[in-house]
Amino acid sequence: MRLLPEVPTRAALNRRHGERFKWLALLVVGLGTIAAVLATTSFNVAVPALSKHFGLGQDQVQWAITGFLAALTVAMLPTPWLLDQVGFRRLFLGANLMLGITSLGGALGGMFGGDFGFVVAMRVLQGVAAGLLQPLPMLAVMRLFPAGSQGRAHGMMGFGIVLAPAVAPALAGVLLDRFGWQSIFLMNLPFCLVAGVLGLYLLPRAEATVRQAFDWLGVGILCAGSLLAIDFIASIRQFGLLAPRTLLLIVLVGLCAYGFVLYSRRAAAPIVSLALFSERSFSMATLVTLAYGFGLYASTYLIPVFLQSALGYDATLAGLALLPSGLLLAVVIPLAGVLTDRYSPRWIMVWGLALFGLSFVLFAVRGGAISYAEVIGFSLVGRLGLGLTIPALMVATMARVAPDLLGQASMVSNYSRQFGGVIGVAIVAVFVEWRASVHGTTAPGLFWAYSQAFLLLALAFGLALVAALRMKPRSG
Repeated sequence: MRLLPEVPTRAALNRRHGERFKWLALLVVGLGTIAAVLATTSFNVAVPALSKHFGLGQDQVQWAITGFLAALTVAMLPTPWLLDQVGFRRLFLGANLMLGITSLGGALGGMFGGDFGFVVAMRVLQGVAAGLLQPLPMLAVMRLFPAGSQGRAHGMMGFGIVLAPAVAPALAGVLLDRFGWQSIFLMNLPFCLVAGVLGLYLLPRAEATVRQAFDWLGVGILCAGSLLAIDFIASIRQFGLLAPRTLLLIVLVGLCAYGFVLYSRRAAAPIVSLALFSERSFSMATLVTLAYGFGLYASTYLIPVFLQSALGYDATLAGLALLPSGLLLAVVIPLAGVLTDRYSPRWIMVWGLALFGLSFVLFAVRGGAISYAEVIGFSLVGRLGLGLTIPALMVATMARVAPDLLGQASMVSNYSRQFGGVIGVAIVAVFVEWRASVHGTTAPGLFWAYSQAFLLLALAFGLALVAALRMKPRSG
C-alpha cells in the first residue's frame, strides 16, 4: 500500500490537466512562497514586545529580523546548483517541510522558556528554508509560461505574495496582543501544509540534467562578504564609523567583492556567471532590485515600530495601519502585470519607484505630527508604487537573459532584493538608535530620528530611479 502518490511526469500532468496545469503548478509554488513571505514580514510587529520581554534594545532585537534575512539571503546562493542536483520538485517540497518544522519549533520553544538566542536560531533556520523557496516562483514562470503571458503570470503570483505581507502585520498584531509573540511563528504553518500536500500531486518529477560540481569557493566568498557587510553595519553603532574594527570590516567586504570577481572570471562553473552582467539591462535591474529591497524591507520594519515606539499605538493598530495599503497592492499587481505585457516595463517601473519614494518623503515631512489616517494614506501611495514596480521589474530583469542562465538570474535577482533588505533593516534600526541618542529618546527628538530614517528610505528609491532610467527599453 502506497503512502505517497506516484511521482507524475510533466507530460502526464499536461494530459491530465491541459492548459490548467501551469496555473495549478504556479498555485502550489505560490502557496509555498506565501508561507516564506509570511515568515519574513510577520515578525516586524513583534520588535517592541521582544524588546520588553527580553530586556533588549532595538539594535539587539533587530537580529530576530536581520538574522532571518541574512540566512534567507545566503541560502539563495546554492539554489541553481540544488535545482540541478535534486530538481524543482524535491527542492520545493524539502524547503517547504523545513519551513513548517522550524515554525512549529519556534512557537513551542518560545512557549516553554526559550531564550532570545533560541528565538534567533529558529528565525535563522526559517530563513534558510525561505531562501531556498524564494527564487522558485520567478523560475517557474519563466519555465511554464510563454513570453507574451509572463507579465500576467508574475502579476498573479505577485497578488498572493504581496497579499500575505498585507495581512501579516494586522494578523500578527492581533495574535501578539491575544496570545503573545510566540504565536506569530505559527502564521505560515497552514500554507506549508497545503503547499506540501498539493505539491505531491501537482509538481512533476525532475527531468535529467547535466550535474556540475558545487562552487564551494564562490559561495564561500559571497557568504563571507554578505555576513561581513551586515557586521559592518552593527559595528558602526557599537564602535563608531572610524573605529579600527569597523574600518577593517569594510576593507574585508571590499576584498571579498574583488576576490569574487577575479575568481568568477576563471572558474569553470561559477555560482554566478559574470556573463549575466554583460547585458546593461540586467545590471541596472540588479541595482534597482538592491535599492528596492532596501526600501521595501526597511519600511516594512520601520512603520510598525514607528507607530508603536514613537506614536504609542498598540501592536494591533500598528498592524492594521498597513492592511488597506496591502490590499491595494494585491489589487494593483495583477493590473500592472497586464500593463507590463503591453507597454514598456521600464517606464512603468520608473513611475512606481517615484511613487514609492514620494510616500517616504511624506512620512518624513509630517514626522511626529502625522495622524493615523495619514499613515494609512501615505502607505497607500507607497504600495501603489510598489504594485506598479514588481511585475515590470521581474520582466525587465529576465527579458534578455539566456535560457541556460535563467536559474542563476533568478537567484541573483532574489539575492539582490534580500541582501538589500538585510542591509536596509540593519541600517534603519541602527540609524534610528543613533539619531535618537543625538536628538533624545522622547518627543520631539524621537520624532526627528524617525523622520530622518524615512528620508533615508526616500534616498534609496531615488538611487533605484536613476538605475531604472539607465535600463534599455525592451525591444520589439
